[in-house]
Amino acid sequence: MKLAAFYFFSLLLSAVALASAGPDLGPNVIILDPSMSPAVVQEKCEAIYKQQFRNQFGGERYAILFKPGTYQAEIKVGFYTHFAGLGKSPEDVTVNGGLRTEAFEPNTNVTQNFWRSCENFTVKPSAKSIVWAISQAAPMRRMHIMGDMRLFIGGWASGGFLADTRIDGKVVSGSQQQWLSRNCDWAAWQGGVWNMVFVGVTNPPAVGVWDKHSPHTVIAKTPLIAEKPFLYVDKVGNYSVFAPAPKKESVGVGWRTANEAGQSIPIANFHIARAGKDTAATMNAALAAGKHLLLTPGVYHLDESLKINRPNTIVLGLGFASLRSENGNPLIDVADVDGVKLAGILVDAGAKESPYLLQVGPPGSAKSHAANPSYLYDIFCRIGGAGVANVVSTMIINSNDVIGDHAWIWRADHGEGSGWTSSMSKNGLVVNGANVTYYGLFVEHFQEYQTLWNGENGRLVFYQSELPYDIPSTEDWSPKGARGWAAYKVNDSVKIHSGTAMGIYSFFRAASATLDNAIEAPKTPGVTFKNVMNFWLQGQEGSSVEHVINGVGEASNKAHREVRVSEYPPK
Repeated sequence: MKLAAFYFFSLLLSAVALASAGPDLGPNVIILDPSMSPAVVQEKCEAIYKQQFRNQFGGERYAILFKPGTYQAEIKVGFYTHFAGLGKSPEDVTVNGGLRTEAFEPNTNVTQNFWRSCENFTVKPSAKSIVWAISQAAPMRRMHIMGDMRLFIGGWASGGFLADTRIDGKVVSGSQQQWLSRNCDWAAWQGGVWNMVFVGVTNPPAVGVWDKHSPHTVIAKTPLIAEKPFLYVDKVGNYSVFAPAPKKESVGVGWRTANEAGQSIPIANFHIARAGKDTAATMNAALAAGKHLLLTPGVYHLDESLKINRPNTIVLGLGFASLRSENGNPLIDVADVDGVKLAGILVDAGAKESPYLLQVGPPGSAKSHAANPSYLYDIFCRIGGAGVANVVSTMIINSNDVIGDHAWIWRADHGEGSGWTSSMSKNGLVVNGANVTYYGLFVEHFQEYQTLWNGENGRLVFYQSELPYDIPSTEDWSPKGARGWAAYKVNDSVKIHSGTAMGIYSFFRAASATLDNAIEAPKTPGVTFKNVMNFWLQGQEGSSVEHVINGVGEASNKAHREVRVSEYPPK
């Protein structure tokens, strides 16, 4: 009896030791422990930053994860680097010191500070404020900043996303041109340039006339959202993924409430994928066997798409885990099922043309998922920049009731392979499903409609779109019966649709081109827009976007760069 008890106790100790060691997340996940000296923590963070500071199109990917506790560090965040706390609450990890991004371009210009993120920890700054000066694909989520936060360094900054975050002081936007904040708490917000949007935040700025002096849009409550899933470790060392529960008509952060609602899923229920080791076949076998998928940092070269056929499956990327098409294949196919969550994934087209990169629901999907929607968090799609790449329509949503929470869908305007005939793609996003909502949609430089919305009862909150820079001529860039392809097209058959806070920007650098309307939509009372704008960044002499929407709004050109429409249909 004593021997049996001893054997059981030994097994228990072994299990505890295994849990404390944690899962094998591979060499590109750096797990920091509060028992480490400040010098060691700083050295590990600094080494990755030095490598990634200018590494815009490199293949290296990293996640730096803090176990619960207190740290002393000055954190600087470079390309493809994901800093995250491993606590259940952001307040389980405190970093005393700093958090900042820096400009690698001249004149403190951070308009290419892409692909980096911070999540789920507290920063107690040694200086008065932290500096999160970024542009697209650089989300900050589930953070507590015990001070002020600046969204710029001095030069241009263009496009960010902030969610589920508490800032004890004020947010100073400065030269930050466009920004979406959702479900945040702060003492105050200061400033704004073109398009600053606040959804379900406390203490939003005052809203005046929609003009350059008041570029703010406020939506008092977030209609429906479930915050992004995240990895955490409990007090005895067990790793799990927590998926917060949906919340309706919400304001402010969700994690400050006791016993935050949601589901904890043990890490044993996930297939932990490793780039260079896992293939599409091994990951699909795991998904078919009922596993969720955790993508550790790296570039996964796939020769077929990942098939997500099971309801409530989570695919969670760490460290900007990247999927790249090798044979003209799609990269992710989601069946028409309930409750799928895709989060933190970068998808790259390859040289051979793919029909699409990510598809939610096959064509003809018709089921209702209103009781259990699927979510897309921090999905970043790229065509070119890291090499020649081709795809027809990059992301397609066929299922009903899908909720998107931040995406940057980008046809490259610079980098390797960028060019009108070298990296080609018609559309960034195509929505065919009904009742689809997107918060924070960035779509840029596609060769036909940037976004094509065919589904009924769609809702968009915050849109940032740049028209293609490399148009050879208006004639080479026009559908039948119009000059140019709109940046946002709602199908003529749609009866109900709403778009709020939309900025569309032109830089026709290759030729003097003309676009008739930045937005095209049915002229019906159920299709409405609020606070939309065109801005002529620069371009060839004579280039112009003639109207904001359906013939409404003056021309945006060199002489009259900024044009705003506060309401459509106009009253």
